[in-house]
Amino acid sequence: MIVNETKNSINGIKSSFPIVLGYLPIGFAYGILGTKSGFSILQVVALSLFVYAGSAQFIAISLLSSGTDIITLIMTIFIVNLRHFLYSTSLSQYMKRINRKHIPILSFFITDETYAVSITDLKENNEYNEKYFYQLFFMSYTTWVISSFIGAMFGSFLNGSVNIGLDFALPAMYIALLLMQISGYRKVFISIFSGLLSISLMYILPGNINVIVSAVIGAGIGGLIDIWTKNS
Repeated sequence: MIVNETKNSINGIKSSFPIVLGYLPIGFAYGILGTKSGFSILQVVALSLFVYAGSAQFIAISLLSSGTDIITLIMTIFIVNLRHFLYSTSLSQYMKRINRKHIPILSFFITDETYAVSITDLKENNEYNEKYFYQLFFMSYTTWVISSFIGAMFGSFLNGSVNIGLDFALPAMYIALLLMQISGYRKVFISIFSGLLSISLMYILPGNINVIVSAVIGAGIGGLIDIWTKNS
């Protein structure tokens, strides 16, 4: 069933503003890194168009520039992006209200940031349809591609030794998105616990598996706390 648009419907364009503001410096930084690593502007932008995964793109640029073989590259990016299975599972309960023909298209545009914003909106407002997702996802996607292109253009004119100090941009946006979703002592506890667990596992588990493991354990504990609270 598709909900008819009402005056109270969620505005995807408005909801995309925090993502757009975050993507501008990060996409710009990615574009500069790409061209400084020896890739052409077309190659840098093509990754944004067809991969559209910020952390995976940064990793791909780094690995490809160091001569890593294609199998290692694919496996590394696959592990890094395993968290998207969790995102899809979480959003699936809301996608049931949307015509199934839209699902394959919208699925491509799920990122850390679009998931964080959309899941927050959907929990607070029940008035939404596929238009909301298209607005939110396409605004974010377009911003990422354009900022990547501008960064690549700018990077092609930079001296290789220049460092413009945009390393803070990605962690800063993740912290801002996390704070948007935290409300109540239980979410604060789960957030701190999951973060500390991820840092601890980082020294034990290979790659980025620590993120997946800590997220699953944190979600499990959060579910148990909810069940215990409802039954008490």
